[in-house]
Amino acid sequence: MVDHYGHQNWWEHDNKIADWVAMILIQQTTEQNANRALDNLAPYLSVDQLREMSLEALQTHIQPAGFYKQKSNYIKALMNWFHAHGRSLDKFDHYSTTELRKELLTIKGVGDETADAMLLYIFNRKVFIADQYAMRLFDRLGFGHFNKYAVMRAAFNHLVKDISLKQCKEWHAAIDVHGKAFRKNKQLDETWLITPTVATEE
Repeated sequence: MVDHYGHQNWWEHDNKIADWVAMILIQQTTEQNANRALDNLAPYLSVDQLREMSLEALQTHIQPAGFYKQKSNYIKALMNWFHAHGRSLDKFDHYSTTELRKELLTIKGVGDETADAMLLYIFNRKVFIADQYAMRLFDRLGFGHFNKYAVMRAAFNHLVKDISLKQCKEWHAAIDVHGKAFRKNKQLDETWLITPTVATEE
């Protein structure tokens, strides 16, 4: 699937604060709306600027992303958490992935899926993101019906152990890109996803 859709290179901004904030903005909205809000914040994407900005100003900037009152509080909580933990991603290297995930889940506005996205794209930890696109795809392919994030994550997280970090990131991206394509065309052929590739002799 990754070969089919190509590398998406999601959340590889030089400024990790931009990627981090984007993970809050994208909640319950479209990529287009989240990007509009992120563009508005472009001059202020540092820990100090976001912490010092008034809630009212922050809400004005992120209004295109919707739920701007909630998300402004989430962004503040995230920046305050990072500030309290030393303001350096390197300081988390000694945390196990399980420990770090528990820490992230204490931040207001960070649920299971967002925590895993942060683990994968901000902290470079290999995790399986069991989002709605993954649930629907695996159900259609006959891999099981899942309606709880934690259950599906537990069932498939082992798959990422033997692949590279880059491949793990692209797996998630490809599943979501494919899910969006299927949403637009419910007749989309998916048989190639489970049909073994047979090498041909020349």
